[in-house]
Amino acid sequence: MDSRRRIWIALAVTLFFLGVGTVGYVKIEHFPPLDAFYMTVITISTVGYGEIHPLSEAGRVFTIFLILFGVGSLAFAAHAFTESMIERASNPNLRKKSMERKIMKLHGHYIICGHGRVGAASADHFHNVGADFVVIDRSEEHLKILAEQGYNYLAGDATREETLLQAGIKKAGALIAVLDSDPDNLCTVLTARELNPTLHIVARTEVASSESRILRAGADSVISPYASAGRRVADRILMKTMEDKIRDGRDDAIGNAPHWVMVNEKSGLASHAVTTANQILNGMIVGMRREGKDILMPTQDVRLQMGDELLVCGEQSSAMVMAKREQPKKIVLIDDNPVIRRLYTRLFQKAGFNIITAVNGREGYEMIMAEMPDAAVVDFMLPDISGLEVCRQVRAQELGRGIKLFLFTADNQDETRKKALEAGVDTVVIKSPEAQEIIAIVKNGL
Repeated sequence: MDSRRRIWIALAVTLFFLGVGTVGYVKIEHFPPLDAFYMTVITISTVGYGEIHPLSEAGRVFTIFLILFGVGSLAFAAHAFTESMIERASNPNLRKKSMERKIMKLHGHYIICGHGRVGAASADHFHNVGADFVVIDRSEEHLKILAEQGYNYLAGDATREETLLQAGIKKAGALIAVLDSDPDNLCTVLTARELNPTLHIVARTEVASSESRILRAGADSVISPYASAGRRVADRILMKTMEDKIRDGRDDAIGNAPHWVMVNEKSGLASHAVTTANQILNGMIVGMRREGKDILMPTQDVRLQMGDELLVCGEQSSAMVMAKREQPKKIVLIDDNPVIRRLYTRLFQKAGFNIITAVNGREGYEMIMAEMPDAAVVDFMLPDISGLEVCRQVRAQELGRGIKLFLFTADNQDETRKKALEAGVDTVVIKSPEAQEIIAIVKNGL
C-alpha cells in the first residue's frame, strides 16, 4: 500500500474514533460536547488525567472499548507517519526531484561538465567564493562525492541536449567542458552553443591539435592542463633567471620585468580602453588596481580612469613593436541590448577583431573619437540619440572621416537607406537571424 494512502487511512480511523467517543459520552453520560471531546482525547492518548465526571457502569464499559480501539488507531497513524518519513529520506527519486527544483531556480550560474580533477577543483572554487553552479556527471562514484559535499548536480550525459536543458543552460552565465575526452568536450561545446548562443564557454583539451576544432565548434577559450602547467614552470624559471640578471646589473632584462604604471595626466592613459593602453605602453596590462580593488586580466574594453594603477608586463622597444605582426583591426560596437553586445563581442573576437562596446549613442560617439577605430557598428535605434545622429557627428569631425561606419538596423526601407548614406554611413547592415552574416559584411567592408 502506498505510504500516502496509509496516512490518509490512519487519519480517517483516528477521526472516526474521536467522533464515536465524543458522541458516546454525550449520549451515555450526558456530558457537554466539549467535555465529551476532552474525555475522548485523554482516553485515546492514554495521558491518565483522570475522569472529569464520575462514570456510570455503561460509561466505563464504553471507555474500555474506546481505549482498546482508539489507542490502536493512534498507533497505526504514528507508524504510517514514521514509515513515510523514512521512505522519503531514503528515496533517491525524491532527492533527485528536490535537486531539480533547486536547479530550476538558478540564474546566471555556472555549469561544470565533468567532475574529474579539473571539474572538482572548479566546483570547490565556486563553492568557496559563493557562486551558484551545477555539476553534470554520470559516474556513480563522483555523484556520491557531490551528494556528500552538498553541491548541485545532475546525473547524466553532458553531451545530450536534454541534460544541458535540465541544468538551466538557457539561463546560465558560463559553461566549463572538462570531460575525460576531447570528442566529448567537442560535442558538449557544439550542443551548448546551439542552445545558448551568448553563453561563455571554456573547454578542456588533452591534445593540442584538438584546440582549433573546439574553438570552431563555439568555445570562447580552450585550456590544456598540461600545457598550462608547463608554461607556469617555464615562467617560474624565466622569472628566476630575470631576477638573477637584474641583480647582476643587466639592463636588457629590466624592460621586460613586470612593473606598475600610474594613470595620471603625465601618462596620457586616462579614458583609453585597455587594448589601446597596451599599444601605448608597448606591453600587456595583466592587472589593475582601482579604488583599492585588484582586477586580474581586465577585459580589453575596460576604460582607464585617473588614479588607476596598472601592472604591465613585457614592455618592448618601439623597434620591436614595429617588427611585430599587424595588430588586429579595432571595432566599436554601439548597441543598448546586452545580449547583442555579448554575442557580437564573442563573434568579432573569434574573427580576429579587437572589439569595444558602448551602450548608448553619446557614449559610443565619445568612444569612437577617443579610440579612432577602423570601423564602428552602430545600432539604428538607441535610447538617447539615434544611430544616424552618431554617424553624422562622427563624419562632422575631420578625424572621423576615415572610419568605416556600418548602420545596424531591422528597417529595410529605401528611405532609411537613403538617410543613412546622407549621414555618411558606408554600409547599411540589415539584421539577420544568422549572426555570422554580419561579421562577414563588416570583414569584407574592411
